[in-house]
Amino acid sequence: MSNSDDGPAAAADVPNEAFVRFDSVQKSYDGETLVVKDLNLDIARGEFLTMLGPSGSGKTTCLMMLAGFETATHGEILLDGTPINNVPPHKRGIGMVFQNYALFPHMTVTENLAFPLEVRKTSRSEIDRKVKRALDMVEMGEFGNRRPAQLSGGQQQRIAVARALVFEPDLVLMDEPLGALDKQLREQMQYEIKRIHDSLGITVVYVTHDQTEALTMSDRIAVFNDGVIQQLATPEDLYERPESAFVAGFIGENNRLRGVVTDIDGKHCSVQLEHGETVRAQRIRVSGEGAETMLSLRPERVVIDPVEGSLPNIFDARVEELIYLGDHIRTRVAVCGVDDFIVKIPNAQAHPIKRRGESLRVGWSAEDMRALDPG
Repeated sequence: MSNSDDGPAAAADVPNEAFVRFDSVQKSYDGETLVVKDLNLDIARGEFLTMLGPSGSGKTTCLMMLAGFETATHGEILLDGTPINNVPPHKRGIGMVFQNYALFPHMTVTENLAFPLEVRKTSRSEIDRKVKRALDMVEMGEFGNRRPAQLSGGQQQRIAVARALVFEPDLVLMDEPLGALDKQLREQMQYEIKRIHDSLGITVVYVTHDQTEALTMSDRIAVFNDGVIQQLATPEDLYERPESAFVAGFIGENNRLRGVVTDIDGKHCSVQLEHGETVRAQRIRVSGEGAETMLSLRPERVVIDPVEGSLPNIFDARVEELIYLGDHIRTRVAVCGVDDFIVKIPNAQAHPIKRRGESLRVGWSAEDMRALDPG
């Protein structure tokens, strides 16, 4: 579901009966400014849903309301059909993983994992069994007697994940859990967390501002901005079919060109760019002829030196910069009045490498260029 019946996220319906439901939820800290604006969102049991957005977009506030650390100003939050607005955090049965790990420094790893079970009055034999299972799950079975200070950052984060899972919750919330790790560890933990999610079938609600994390791990992604879900969709849909200029700019790299719609023909339109060129594009969010639009085109969709007439959009360009990145060459060109137009050329393609200042032709299909709101 989406923020409204007719909003941009309306098409991405939850696949099964809702396990978590935000029903017209609002949040204000000062009684005037809404940090979260009329949020309607269903999350299916077993789903991995990521709340993605820039700082201040409302995503962490939503997570904290679900956890019980913040109270909704308006609306209702339901867990498995039961309203939980007035249920204290420790009685919601939700696992939590934070960026700063939040491990007890004076306790061993085993004692850290046993703690949530002890407060639930679990028997000693069950505690031992569940702690061992949780440690094995994150491949840390040999570290039970160590204290957090004796572990690396990646190991501490594994223990934090194990502690959130040790009492076998149906729902786990993760708030920027990998933000403190270096790039290699972060990527490794992304796959580890996704593997654990798949093997246990738990529901995960994950908050991040990192688009790569969101694309790698999620079943669906809710893109937040200014307290509103801008689009709710699968990773593939968000990347390939953004519905607004904000989503196109926030998810992945894209070339943006501004212009005015001069002609509409069914699902396509013609757009005159600021420097006079005319391009053909998919009509996504265009109100009519004469409307301003932001055109979005992914760098990997641009064709170098296309055969004349093979594409509706072919233009002369000039190479401004070449950066070798191993699997592809990131090429910045000047075209259609802009000098920051990016083309990604895979190394597998046998294109002769151009030099800075050289001329070339670039082209793309109308299907790959999306005419969106003015942005």
